[in-house]
Amino acid sequence: MNVSNPVVIASIDSFQMSPAALVALNAVLAFMMFGVSLGLRKADFARVFRRPVAPLTGLVAQFLLLPAITCLATWALNISPGLALGMILVSCCPGGTFSNVMTWIGRANVATSVSMTAVSSVAAVVMTPFNFALYGSLNPHTREALQAIALPAENMVMMVVLVLALPMALGMIAGARWPRFAARSEPFFRAASLLVFLLFVVISFSKHWHTALQIAGAVLVLVVAHNAIAFLIGDLASRAARLPQGDRRAVTMEVGIQNSGLALAILFTFYPEAGEMLVIAGFWGVWHLISGLCLAGCWNLSQRRVAVRVNAGEYSG
Repeated sequence: MNVSNPVVIASIDSFQMSPAALVALNAVLAFMMFGVSLGLRKADFARVFRRPVAPLTGLVAQFLLLPAITCLATWALNISPGLALGMILVSCCPGGTFSNVMTWIGRANVATSVSMTAVSSVAAVVMTPFNFALYGSLNPHTREALQAIALPAENMVMMVVLVLALPMALGMIAGARWPRFAARSEPFFRAASLLVFLLFVVISFSKHWHTALQIAGAVLVLVVAHNAIAFLIGDLASRAARLPQGDRRAVTMEVGIQNSGLALAILFTFYPEAGEMLVIAGFWGVWHLISGLCLAGCWNLSQRRVAVRVNAGEYSG
């Protein structure tokens, strides 16, 4: 399944952002992480040590199984190096900042989701650069392309620290120091972050919409399939760990909602010429929100039906 097209590849290798736009994109990511972290407390990390099974299951699925399976799938299907590297990079990113909201909508265990987001964001400082270098080099089809865009790992580590770890620490400090501000502003941060992030995706693709349309079909198939695999990995891993339904759904959502915004920021900052990778990350950024909301809606509806049946049984009894 080689979805490459030489003409298209040549044209999409011109994705560029101005230095000001790059700073703004990274600021948006930091803004999103700060807003999500307003509700985090030390207890969320302590919870991982008290009840580590669900978060650890999610971390294994997210940082081990998903990148490894992505690497194998792109190798077996002979996906073009640029698209394959884009898929690998997305799979190496931590959970997305909207997974907690979608977990809440789906009536799953929000505490598990929050714990996983916190721990995975910290782990991503090391795991995202390491996994991208490892699995990009293990796939023989992407090895040469990876070497062509290689940069010192410490640059990517610093990037992840600045847009994830540091804003998270500041958000936790602000949330603990001004809890009323945190409670009132957190919904605003989430809504504003989503709108601004989608705006960046739209602006990025509006300059190259002819090219994006040319490869939309092939890329969309890859992104939808990849996202479905991510959800499936989360579900199967949590079932293997025999987690209760609330934890299982939280882990599934955390693994399926990847921080594609981080992937876009890394690419625009370090690899602006890697057009295929940018297209993959951009489509992921939109699609996983759609799929996540649909899945959360299905869970919510099923929980409502269960509640109605239980209440009917209680009343009839």
